[in-house]
Amino acid sequence: MKKKVLAAVLAGAMVLGLSACGGGAAATNEPAPAPAATEEKKEEAAPAATEEKTEEAAPAASGDLIKVGIINNDPNESGYRTANDRDLQATFSAENGYDASFAYSLKNDEQIAAAQKFIQDGVDYLLLSAADTAGWDGVLQDAKDAGIEVILFDRTIDASPDLYAASIVSDMDKEGQTAVDWLASQNLDKYDVIHIQGVMGSAAQKGRSGALDAKVAAEDNWNIVTQQTAEWNAETAQQIVQSVIDSGKEFNVIYAENDDMAKGAVAALDKAGISHGVGKDVIVMGFDCNKWALEELLAQNWNYDGQCNPFQSSYIDDVIKKLEAGETIAEKTIIMDEKGFDATTITQEDVDTYGI
Repeated sequence: MKKKVLAAVLAGAMVLGLSACGGGAAATNEPAPAPAATEEKKEEAAPAATEEKTEEAAPAASGDLIKVGIINNDPNESGYRTANDRDLQATFSAENGYDASFAYSLKNDEQIAAAQKFIQDGVDYLLLSAADTAGWDGVLQDAKDAGIEVILFDRTIDASPDLYAASIVSDMDKEGQTAVDWLASQNLDKYDVIHIQGVMGSAAQKGRSGALDAKVAAEDNWNIVTQQTAEWNAETAQQIVQSVIDSGKEFNVIYAENDDMAKGAVAALDKAGISHGVGKDVIVMGFDCNKWALEELLAQNWNYDGQCNPFQSSYIDDVIKKLEAGETIAEKTIIMDEKGFDATTITQEDVDTYGI
């Protein structure tokens, strides 16, 4: 928007100059339904709009496509990420008024390099799901200096709020706390937990690990048998659990920070003939609510799955439309509405509605 305002001012100056000199005037698949989001936090004034924009203006109302650079994690990272990318691809299309370019990486430095390229390319908006929460201040300041609006999605970052226009994210701390509260409600005599972490430093890993770490530190009967990262990968998670089985250490909880890692963990349990699920030897917990994972809950092979809502593009699109129309973004941070599912209470309707 700032770039467009500057262009409008320069164009106006040129017209006035010509008049003074006697010159004439210059002649994809539809995503599954998502639960509603709740809006929180503080106001942020949007940049001024050009005179041609109105409050009803939609993207590309002037006939020009809105240029968007989208930085995301690898779509093959997980079922969640595949759904998230598919949702973004469907919304930010030429048919909807956008010229969108996509960059993917699980590495922060590669994402930052992609952001710098998008800035050089002169995008109007930079959409970001950061691999790591740290290290973004410099490139976001560059975007701000270039008049490019930054919108965070999926994950928060450790950066000053004045460096981005809006944040449409999951509350990862709440996801972790909801899961740990559920686990505590099972009232086990002792909790011996295999903790399989996601990519270290990501918002999802920090939030989902933080609540468990705090509980273990506070309770004498909570113990971490092993705590290792599988970087969202099922095969690595299987190897971690197999290593614990081979060591002979006792455990009764698998706390995996996404569904794919929970699936890998269960593969190791099945190979060793260890029972899991409701009323069995090992409690299995995952996150993301892939449809196949919720079906495992429905069959009571798993015990808990924490939701992480991937359908954020409609909220981002709404923010862009407001900024294009010169409106104020009243709620700068939008927290996606999410819940946790228990194998003893989940229904087929839950699977069909919330499975991704």
